[in-house]
Amino acid sequence: MATLPLTPDELLTTTRSVRKRLDLTRDVPLDLVRECLDVALQAPSGSNRQGWHWLVVTDAEKRAAIGDVYRRSVEAYVASPGYAGRLFSDDPGRAPVQERIGDSVAYLGEHLGEVPVLVIPCLTVRHLGAGNQAGLWGSLLPAAWSYMLAARARGLGTAWTTLHLAHEQEVATVLGLPDDVRQGVLIPTAYYTGDTFRPAPRLPLDEVLHVDGW
Repeated sequence: MATLPLTPDELLTTTRSVRKRLDLTRDVPLDLVRECLDVALQAPSGSNRQGWHWLVVTDAEKRAAIGDVYRRSVEAYVASPGYAGRLFSDDPGRAPVQERIGDSVAYLGEHLGEVPVLVIPCLTVRHLGAGNQAGLWGSLLPAAWSYMLAARARGLGTAWTTLHLAHEQEVATVLGLPDDVRQGVLIPTAYYTGDTFRPAPRLPLDEVLHVDGW
């Protein structure tokens, strides 16, 4: 499939987490998902191990089962102090955006099982360990982001979510995952409604930039 006419900067700045605008009624061809995954496999991995695996879930019953797990995770999140809809509630500049994000998270919690394709990047992990895991997950998460970029370039919407990991084993059981395969993220994938996306508001660079030290 031909890709959208986006510059590299446009692709990077308009690949958003899509929740309410996912088209739940339109099937996504598996060949299109495979194109995106072929791009993702070019991402870096530590020592070029490529220990990743990619679960693509299209079966309606399995999607519904994962959706039920996800709904319970979202309900717990919505009740927590860290819920996006409550963050920065006393900041007039950020509160409206956070409230919209919170609403969209709750919406996806109710409808994840209806999204036509769920992609779950996984990593073979012999020993998870208790130390810093940046190197471990750094061998998977860049590829997951590459998948999302490739999907955006092909007119698909995606969302980055890890809330289901509170019940990771339940999802592993639904999908029959081996004990040494761990899930890194859940990426609902669908065509989107509306026209396109804009860059999101972010903190000014100078508020988070540190040069040569803190």
